[in-house]
Amino acid sequence: MQTWMDLKKLLERLDRRGYPAYRDTRGSYQFPDYVLSIDHVQGDPFAAPSRLSIHVSGGRAGFPRELYRLPCQRLALQDELTRRFGRQAARFSFQARGSGQSGLIAVSRCGQEVLERTACRLDEGSGDLLLRLEVGFPADGRTINARELGKILLDYLPQCVAASLLWRNLDAGRLQAVADLAEDQQAIREALPKLGLCAFVADGSILPRASGVSQKPMEGAVPFRSPRELAVTLDLPHRGKITGMGIPKGITLIVGGGYHGKSTLLKALEVGVYNHIAGDGREYVIADSSAVKIRAEDGRSIRRTDISMFIHDLPNGRDTSAFVSEDASGSTSQAANVVESMEAGTSLLLIDEDTSATNFMVRDALMQRVIQRDMEPITPFLDRVRELYERYGVSTVLVAGSSGAYFHVADRIIQMDRYEPRDITALAKREAQAFPLPAAPLEPAAEPGFDRRPQPTHGLGEGERVKLKAMGRDGVSLNRETVDLRYLEQLADGEQTAALGYCLLYLQRHLLDGRRTVGQAVDRLEAVLEERGLEALCESRSGVPFLARPRRQEIFACLNRYRGLRL
Repeated sequence: MQTWMDLKKLLERLDRRGYPAYRDTRGSYQFPDYVLSIDHVQGDPFAAPSRLSIHVSGGRAGFPRELYRLPCQRLALQDELTRRFGRQAARFSFQARGSGQSGLIAVSRCGQEVLERTACRLDEGSGDLLLRLEVGFPADGRTINARELGKILLDYLPQCVAASLLWRNLDAGRLQAVADLAEDQQAIREALPKLGLCAFVADGSILPRASGVSQKPMEGAVPFRSPRELAVTLDLPHRGKITGMGIPKGITLIVGGGYHGKSTLLKALEVGVYNHIAGDGREYVIADSSAVKIRAEDGRSIRRTDISMFIHDLPNGRDTSAFVSEDASGSTSQAANVVESMEAGTSLLLIDEDTSATNFMVRDALMQRVIQRDMEPITPFLDRVRELYERYGVSTVLVAGSSGAYFHVADRIIQMDRYEPRDITALAKREAQAFPLPAAPLEPAAEPGFDRRPQPTHGLGEGERVKLKAMGRDGVSLNRETVDLRYLEQLADGEQTAALGYCLLYLQRHLLDGRRTVGQAVDRLEAVLEERGLEALCESRSGVPFLARPRRQEIFACLNRYRGLRL
């Protein structure tokens, strides 16, 4: 292996040559505390930056095993190291100057959630540490400026590594607190099913966000306080006793006036499927990891989904047990979203009345008197929500602001009053007696069928050139086919969206063979990710991009919205 001195001499030889000569730097170089690998060199100073990786042996990194003995702790430590390196890199980014992206030094930009990323990997056995970054190789016009690159590789990066990736130089107490928080969060997740709960919101949590474009906590917000009837006390490994609101499994209704915090609470539950960093305000807001936010999604693609539980006997005779649409309505899209979430294995649906199709959610008494049930092909969610829980074990948390019909079927009713929750179940049930539901209970629906066996799509086979592009959190495109992901509200990071594009391509190339069902294909993909990590998705020679792992539920959702899916 070459050394950092060899790299220095190489840069001296390359200075002032044409920019493509930078490709000679590809390879690995031994520095005193780590190995620097130049994995991909950009072809132009205005192109996507070069991809590099830093490898620190377990002996050099020196992180104590107790900091990452649990998977959740290892994930949290990787996240913390990525953030630390990012802060150090920001001090030096663009200090080396030149044209285009010259001087850029960047790693993944982590948000409030703790996610598994390709940016940083800590080997659970050896303790070896890998960190990936991007660097804009400096140029004057399209001429190599190797002196400026030398500043980055030989001066700035060693300082970043020393200040962020070596245990001996870090705040041991801070890292121990990160590991302890992760273990406490995992303890809450494990306690939920044992206590018959689908979510927990700790007292003192700050749920409102600073703004619509900032996920940081709002200053001066009202701290959350559990109503006495729903208060649960947990004993955590490190924090000790913690009290908060436990949301029982079953059907929970969140009601209240406008701007009183209903949707804010629901949003906190949506992202409660992820752990959050200290100081976020929602560190101890934990929801069932399989929870899915459901909404209407006009215009989405549906591929042979069995929505007959909710939609049947259409006037045009279309088969709703294998429903197909290129331009679904609000009701059919929401029905498909519910059934596809069941296929993905969810145990909790999160629904906001404001983003739902009205005719899917409820039909009032007057409408039912005028339009009889046998004339209406839509069975509203109101008539199936109890069946979903009692027959399939799928709980629902529903925000309602205008329809009181759900008072009849809800197990628990929470009123948000100026961001403070109150249990009004007894009151609401008593008042609901004056407004009985008009229709007799329905017969149980036939169990939805999930025997969909996709075929591979032409043009995406192994070895074929595919243009894959992520568009923030809005979607991904494979060649000319765009998958619209704007309404997957639990996607927390654009790197998850990018990973979904790679997941879709991997499924097409290796797992969708006409024999496996969608569920079996996703099962196998998840096994690959568990065994080999996100890197298994990347078959390019240009280095591993920044990716964050999506949940199983979002992988299903992406596949279901792919218009090129052949069934």
